[in-house]
Amino acid sequence: MTIPSSMTVIEAAGAGGPELLRPATAPVPQPGPDEVLIRVLAAGVNRPDVQQRRGLYPPPPGASPLLGLEVAGEVAAAGEAVTQWRVADRVCALTNGGGYAQYCVAPAPQALPWPNGYDAVRAAVLPETYFTVWANLFMLGRLAAGDSVLVHGGTSGIGVTALQLARACGATVYATAGSDAKVAACLRLGANAAINYRTQDFLAEIQRLTANRGVDVVLDMVGASYFPRNLRCLAMDGRLVLIAFLGGAKLKALDLTPIMTRRLTVTGSTMRPRSTAQKGVIAAALRAQVWPLLDAGRCAPVIERVFPLAEAAAAHALMESGTHIGKIVLSVA
Repeated sequence: MTIPSSMTVIEAAGAGGPELLRPATAPVPQPGPDEVLIRVLAAGVNRPDVQQRRGLYPPPPGASPLLGLEVAGEVAAAGEAVTQWRVADRVCALTNGGGYAQYCVAPAPQALPWPNGYDAVRAAVLPETYFTVWANLFMLGRLAAGDSVLVHGGTSGIGVTALQLARACGATVYATAGSDAKVAACLRLGANAAINYRTQDFLAEIQRLTANRGVDVVLDMVGASYFPRNLRCLAMDGRLVLIAFLGGAKLKALDLTPIMTRRLTVTGSTMRPRSTAQKGVIAAALRAQVWPLLDAGRCAPVIERVFPLAEAAAAHALMESGTHIGKIVLSVA
């Protein structure tokens, strides 16, 4: 495969709004010993990209300053220590940054094959949400068959993935969403019930739906503004799993009594700062336990819209509008 010396990328000219995103030219990166160089065909757009563009989520040391945490494409070159991938293999990968570009490097353990019948657009939107949901909902939250779970933001990329995987594992699934149309989408995606958080009190609804028992797990991306009600949604030995703070990260006052009296677990994590070895463990679990579900069509990504790479600003504007259901993609080919 012929590799050029330069490529088109999307740069953010400072910190601020979507209009700061613009095409530029940069050198093609070189893979390290345990990395693959991917000729990017499509890249997923995610909420952390928006936060990084705003200057609120800086890349970790050594990571590419370019946006983009997930890609799909073809292996163009492999480092000397890479044994699991060869040139021309079709992969999707969780990157450490740099996905909004024609070429991107990723640690080899963070790459996975395209599921059966997938094209680059569908494969590109898998890594960020599937790594996040598996690590949080299943590894930390210990969701299992017979459990019940409340997924906040059921039509987000994370929410869609969580709904489908939770239902596939045999859990009872409840979701919140911000409109009646999104509530209907949650039901189509497998939720047993969905709650419009703008017109309904999700705590009261969960208590009604569970006959006041509560749910075993809450997957939350809202944070402080939901925290007290999330605790009250949980059943005995319930688990609250935090993955973002869209509604704030700090509380002025909190009654800790429910945590003790109902033996609750409160946990959370971020994905990007984890080591390659830690992400590799998650990737191996996904390949063994989740990729067969994708191959069989039991779970599948929902794509809202595909933009050309040069229109990354428009993709970010759509993400920030909150009107989308599922994933937003940049076509790079």
